[in-house]
Amino acid sequence: MWRLIKILLILLVLAGLALIAYAYVGPIIFPADFAAPSQQITAPVTLEVD
Repeated sequence: MWRLIKILLILLVLAGLALIAYAYVGPIIFPADFAAPSQQITAPVTLEVD
């Protein structure tokens, strides 16, 4: 039982490290995935002045 818990903890730590590595290296390797969508939006605004 202890061996199973130990393996699960190791896998959890490795998954966390992989997520951190993807967050740091991802924008360099996959820039399109991390780019913010750029789209111009125009909407009329009505200001009510007293």
